[in-house]
Amino acid sequence: MILGLWALVLEPSSVTTNRTAIELSHWHKEHNGLKVAVLSDLHVGSPHLGLVKLQQIVKQTNAEAPDLIVLLGDYVIHGVVGGRFVELEAIAATLKDLQAPLGVVAILGNHDWWYDGEQVRAALQQVNIRVLENEIMQIQHAGRSFWLVGLADLWTRTPDIQSSLQKITDNNPAIVLTHSPDVFPDIPERVTLTLAGHTHGGQVNLPLVGRPVVPSKFGQRYAAGHIIEQGRHLFVSTGIGTSIIPVRFRVPPEIVILTLSSRET
Repeated sequence: MILGLWALVLEPSSVTTNRTAIELSHWHKEHNGLKVAVLSDLHVGSPHLGLVKLQQIVKQTNAEAPDLIVLLGDYVIHGVVGGRFVELEAIAATLKDLQAPLGVVAILGNHDWWYDGEQVRAALQQVNIRVLENEIMQIQHAGRSFWLVGLADLWTRTPDIQSSLQKITDNNPAIVLTHSPDVFPDIPERVTLTLAGHTHGGQVNLPLVGRPVVPSKFGQRYAAGHIIEQGRHLFVSTGIGTSIIPVRFRVPPEIVILTLSSRET
């Protein structure tokens, strides 16, 4: 009874702030301490996450004073038990209040395209949230620059890593935004950091067993958190909303605040 209450009500209705520091080998020292807020898989309309809760999430994110905010897709819901669809325009109107001096940048996820990707894009751009799909964006800060590379969704579109990176005109650091982490094995060393969502961290993480269900062909390999493979960095957010079954156990909804710095060599 207590575990059921925790998994179905208490944990899914909570929102933690996950503050993580990451040292990167290809990062400007002038950008040391730069804070990136990551919001993923909002699924507004899932149980415990309506517009009022979204307003609280926006305030909680702004209170961290991030330099940059990235949104990693899946703003709407499909078939969540106990969920109630929330209009995109209302979601975008709430996200409009996110504040960061370097801007708010988004990509779209599979649920957005299953609904209407072009409508999702338009609603976000209407409130000055830049949406990238196989596109790049240069960020200027403290006299230096870095790049954001937003990839198309893996499940519903065609992420084009190579041509997107070819659009970068210099050797400044590049951060890739992708909804699904399953593209990570194909991300070249040239990329400084890859940010992803989609997995929800499996929503359930059982002691000894781990995460029984992770929507990734790699199983638990890219389920959550900071992963380093062959010197390449990936961070996967467990997201905020829920999908299909509104349950979370030992995988709390999270606002991620990444503090980036250069590794001393």
